[in-house]
Amino acid sequence: MGFLSRAIDAWKASFPLSEENIETPKLPAKRVRKPKKTGLISAKLISDIITKSLDEDQAEDVISIDLEGKSSIADIMIVASGRSGRHVSALADHIISKLKDAGAGKIKVEGLTNADWVLIDAGDVIAHLFKPEVRQFYAIERIWTGESKHLLGNA
Repeated sequence: MGFLSRAIDAWKASFPLSEENIETPKLPAKRVRKPKKTGLISAKLISDIITKSLDEDQAEDVISIDLEGKSSIADIMIVASGRSGRHVSALADHIISKLKDAGAGKIKVEGLTNADWVLIDAGDVIAHLFKPEVRQFYAIERIWTGESKHLLGNA
């Protein structure tokens, strides 16, 4: 037996294979799906916070549209009007503050500087706040509720 064979045998002897020395591989823990984008609170709770805030701040023409099964962007859409740009801005500020206090996670806001149309994306709930004339022009609630106001006879 040569030197190399003895070295290999000595090396193998230093690592005895027994059941005690063999570790079984550990599988990664199963990951639990968190609610989509909303942190730890439900879409229903976020919707309730937003509608309560809008009611307290005297928003006009508040409607809530159930989008579950209709769209993947959100489960609930809330549309409301403020009396002026300043009112729309105040409505948005109060909603954002209340959602953050409730632990709603990251909230995205668009249009707050002009306050003609403010979009608040709270994950599974989206709120659109409009000045009355802007809401009438875009009429986004008709897209989701199925209402149609086509003029007949104008070809």
